[in-house]
Amino acid sequence: MNSSDPYAATDRLDASLLQVIVTRLEARGKHPLFDRMLRDYLDAMQIDTSQSVLDLGCGTGVAARAIARCSAFSGRVLGIDISSALVQAAAQLAEEEGLGDRTEFQTGDSRKLDFADGSFDAVVAHTLLSHIDDPLAVVREAVRLARPGGMIGIFDGDYASLTFGHADAVQGKAYDEAIINGVVTSPRVMRQMPRLFRAAGLQLVASFPYVLAEVGKADFWVPAIESFRRLLPKSGVMTESEAENWAESIFRDSSDGVFFGASNYYGYVARRP
Repeated sequence: MNSSDPYAATDRLDASLLQVIVTRLEARGKHPLFDRMLRDYLDAMQIDTSQSVLDLGCGTGVAARAIARCSAFSGRVLGIDISSALVQAAAQLAEEEGLGDRTEFQTGDSRKLDFADGSFDAVVAHTLLSHIDDPLAVVREAVRLARPGGMIGIFDGDYASLTFGHADAVQGKAYDEAIINGVVTSPRVMRQMPRLFRAAGLQLVASFPYVLAEVGKADFWVPAIESFRRLLPKSGVMTESEAENWAESIFRDSSDGVFFGASNYYGYVARRP
């Protein structure tokens, strides 16, 4: 495992860093571009028809709440996360949105759970696999827990493609690599999903490729940059002053209209035979 990835250690972070992650997850989840990507694969799963949905690595419950809000959805969503603090935050946010009767959140390891085989109509893993050192273990657990014919949805960033523009191209490349090494465990896992599905015995139903790029001025990337300012020193890939200088240079680029930030994202939908 990439021991520096704070998202892989949310069960061991202090309260201040956990709040950075909560803020980041919620800001990203509420952005229209990110919400559209989520809904694309949920629609392909026909999630409205499911009575029981498992959300692996639920974080603050962004995907779980999106499912519970679907107008035709009459089932329940169970969110699982390794961090009890994130589970508590997810439950509170769901209650605040009036979704407590459709959602439940528990602490657990998404690689091995104590539910019977075929317990759920559908399983999702939304932005989990990039922070797991053994993604196939999660996929296989999703297969085990989905009923025969059940749908599995997996979404994440192809963070090997994450990049920000910089006045010095060589230095910019070094910053990109530091960010990827600092906050991601498996930056290329989305490129491996067809192979992982085959290894797990899944049938690929649909795939959704995206390039999320902003040019000139930052919007979607602003909360990410703010979180990197705090998380990269914790990961040990930058000092506090380096992270601060990097973030300030990026925000200056945005103010000056010369910002560039981009990453690929992928959504996959598969069926358990």
